[in-house]
Amino acid sequence: MKNLPSNVSRAKYDFIDSSVVEKLESYLPKLTSDLEKIPAQDPYSLNGQKLRLNFIRQQLKIDVDYLSGKKKFDDNESLKGNIENYIGMSQIPTGIIGPILINGSVAQGPFYVPLATTEGALLASYNRGSKACRESGAITVITLQEGVQRTPTFKFKNLIDLGKFTAWVLKHKEIFVSITREASNYAILNDLSISIEGNILILRFEYTSGDASGQNMVTICSDKICKYILENCPIEPVFWTIEGNTSGDKKATSLVTRVRGRKVTAEITLKKEVVDSVLKTTPALLQQQWKICSSGPAKTGTIGTGMHPSNALAALFIACGQDVACTGEASTAITRMEIDENGDLYCSITMPNIIVGTVGGGTSFPTQKECLELMGCYGAGKSGKLAEIATALCLAGEISILAAMSAGQFTAAHQTLGR
Repeated sequence: MKNLPSNVSRAKYDFIDSSVVEKLESYLPKLTSDLEKIPAQDPYSLNGQKLRLNFIRQQLKIDVDYLSGKKKFDDNESLKGNIENYIGMSQIPTGIIGPILINGSVAQGPFYVPLATTEGALLASYNRGSKACRESGAITVITLQEGVQRTPTFKFKNLIDLGKFTAWVLKHKEIFVSITREASNYAILNDLSISIEGNILILRFEYTSGDASGQNMVTICSDKICKYILENCPIEPVFWTIEGNTSGDKKATSLVTRVRGRKVTAEITLKKEVVDSVLKTTPALLQQQWKICSSGPAKTGTIGTGMHPSNALAALFIACGQDVACTGEASTAITRMEIDENGDLYCSITMPNIIVGTVGGGTSFPTQKECLELMGCYGAGKSGKLAEIATALCLAGEISILAAMSAGQFTAAHQTLGR
């Protein structure tokens, strides 16, 4: 399938389509009482494991033979492109939480989410946050922007040469769109921005990458564009590189108003009685804890106000075959909590760098494929759903950890469930 038309000169901004609003307004979630609960008994026994595996098979209609250990991976040829010097598989315990109830622009319904971790108390916390959210309604989740970047960087003798080079580049943007189409069936070049620092020029190519996370895809496309530029532009740079380390790849950056992967925002209003019964705290205490913890990052120069989105993302990424190093940028988050006129607690999270894929990379390995299938997120057309589930998961985790701290439960929970 050849990719869709591109408009490389379009303005970049957050946007909610009217069809998304209609979809969100028409969603009728299941009653909480109708949602099946994950068996929680015997957490550390073979019997408990079997109960949860049977739950997955019966309720979700998914076979998890590789996750359960019934089948073993032996297709060494499939490792090509994923690892070198292979010696075996690192086994990381994988659990499941939920259901987390989502009303999203792509993801809608109750989702049971697999998480791989060795950190005790983690799944219990996310499970509790999910419970508090679904007993208050569905988490509303909307994808606002998409884009994956590569930032080739060029050095010149002086600013005059740089200026001539830049002027030539800007006249050929539509050719770059065509080169992208030829280089990839899925990548679409949608934005080209310029940054100048003395005799250094940074080109910021931004693409959409279909259902792949896209880092390799955009590297290949950008390399072909740069080689066309070098072969045809009358001004030669002194030096150039495919990446000047300004794209935000695998690291947190200050560009939280833009996007890397998908920019997603989520919200839930927690009922005050649910805050009391499930989270064992009050809206006032929870809001106060958030205020303290959201001002702390400003004092320390931290990017974002999230408490631990990286916990959710690392566990989800490992389970689902994502590039785990991308938690570096993906965990950037802005959170907010406010008591409304009814005394309930409004909670939101905005994550501008959710970079995930449901094809390619490690997604097709047996256990990773099974984990994606648990959420209906394996294969083409599913990456947007995975991004929205990931964001809702992070919101549930922020709610639970802040609640635990506000009620003085945080230390006790880790003493009981942690290492």
